[in-house]
Amino acid sequence: MIPPLDDIFTEPDPDPDTLANLGPLTGLAGVWEGTTGQDINPKADGPEFKAFHERFEAQPIDPQTNGPQLLYGLRYHMRAVEPGEIATFHDQVGYLLWEPATNTVTMTLAIPRAQVAMASGTAAPDATRFTLKAVAGDPHFGICTAPFLDAAFHTPSWEITFRIGPGDTWSYEQVTTLDPRGQAAGFEHRDSNALTRVASPTPNPLADH
Repeated sequence: MIPPLDDIFTEPDPDPDTLANLGPLTGLAGVWEGTTGQDINPKADGPEFKAFHERFEAQPIDPQTNGPQLLYGLRYHMRAVEPGEIATFHDQVGYLLWEPATNTVTMTLAIPRAQVAMASGTAAPDATRFTLKAVAGDPHFGICTAPFLDAAFHTPSWEITFRIGPGDTWSYEQVTTLDPRGQAAGFEHRDSNALTRVASPTPNPLADH
């Protein structure tokens, strides 16, 4: 949903308290850890099932305006390792954004395999479950992949469902549809985990300086 475009320059006066204006993202703010991660990914001889531990840090950013558009959000960093290992097997950064005027949640992500994506969906301000989706080729909520990865593991779509609570917990399930070269198209690369808060969020560290 796009707000009226009669005036694309006048900016609103946002509330500087991001943590009070995150809508359905409120329950994701902070530092989280999960030890029950499950990953199903494609290999040459069939699907591989992998357990992982995860640390997810989501810190509030200051309100963002695009003319009349107003966004509140979190900057996040996700890191996953296999139990007993040190090397990261998945590293991801991005933003989770809430637009109160349209009840829209947007998630950006970038991974160090030369791939970026932006997924979106709608949710009520007090929603405790919402789904975001990106589709390759969509000019707004799409997926951009460097040549090798696109040729070897073309990614038609990515979808993630968040479930907030109870208490200081949340969980997710995500499905990345892949077309591995030389294999049947439409492999569902699945990841899931349940996380518990280990530290509170930190507002803008320069706000009092």
